[in-house]
Amino acid sequence: MIEIQELNKYYRMGSQSLHVLKDVNLSVQKGEYLAILGPSGSGKSTLMNVIGCMDVFDSGSYYLDGMAIHETTEKDLTTLRNQKIGFIFQKYHLIPIYNVLQNIVMPLLMRGMRLQEAKEKSMDTIRMLGLEERIGHRPGELSGGQQQRVAIARALVGEPAILLADEPTGALDVASGQEVLRLFRKLNEMGNTIVMITHDLNVAKNAGRVVRIVDGRLSEA
Repeated sequence: MIEIQELNKYYRMGSQSLHVLKDVNLSVQKGEYLAILGPSGSGKSTLMNVIGCMDVFDSGSYYLDGMAIHETTEKDLTTLRNQKIGFIFQKYHLIPIYNVLQNIVMPLLMRGMRLQEAKEKSMDTIRMLGLEERIGHRPGELSGGQQQRVAIARALVGEPAILLADEPTGALDVASGQEVLRLFRKLNEMGNTIVMITHDLNVAKNAGRVVRIVDGRLSEA
């Protein structure tokens, strides 16, 4: 599903350059649940942006679901992000003026799907995540755990090749965080490929495999 080889990423600051990702090699199989564990400043957020096709890299190769990302144009990357990757963020990134259903259908509408068809397709995901009674609520009327479930539903509805989760429990209390992690395990058991970025070893241990990133270098935990 993911095959990264000898990937390097630099940030330029005037005449200086900062080597952020250093000869990264990573392979993720279809149906795998992987945690990328690292402290602040380790390069994990940059790696997440690269995996999510939100940032380019300077050298190396990256294949996502058979597509050569290093040979793909920015225009095609935008389409690929919408079709291949389901993003789950720490801060949810829900649209505050939209209700639950409106937030969840957005990725489908962006693909050009008709509104009624998008709503019908979304309902299966909404029911699976236990959000039926909340579809008319706006994010501000939901708990943190409920908002994260909406964000997960939005990521799932387009049936992406991978779910990419950035510190998915970071803004939640312990009980809500455990609920989200249980949901991730369920989703993985259903066949979803999950890549989770975290600084918390206890969270990472919920994944099937853990790799560590330190000073831009990746290694098996």
